[in-house]
Amino acid sequence: MFNLLYVFIGQAQAQEAAAGQQSVLMSFLPFVLIFVIFYFLMIRPQKKRLEEEQAMMNALSKGDEVYTKSGILGKIVGLTDKVITLEVSDGVKFKVLRSQVGGLADKLFDKSNESKA
Repeated sequence: MFNLLYVFIGQAQAQEAAAGQQSVLMSFLPFVLIFVIFYFLMIRPQKKRLEEEQAMMNALSKGDEVYTKSGILGKIVGLTDKVITLEVSDGVKFKVLRSQVGGLADKLFDKSNESKA
């Protein structure tokens, strides 16, 4: 009789241990899912935008018309590793940090809309 009782108790403990391991794994599943969602919705697009911005910065050259992140439009007349000299009007030049260039001006405005204005 006691032998039979030990067998049932042993089986019950084995089932509890397996269920305990499963519940530990199941408790981490929501964290893993949240991380995957954050990666695809936030981290990956931000990394892609940063790479595109870096490629644009490396491709800048004299004569390009650009806009700064503060909203100033100008033509590049001088370039160094960290500073860009912009000409905003005839004879009016100023220097801005290369990292403050927002992008190329031709992508900011559609040329067909400028001719109508």
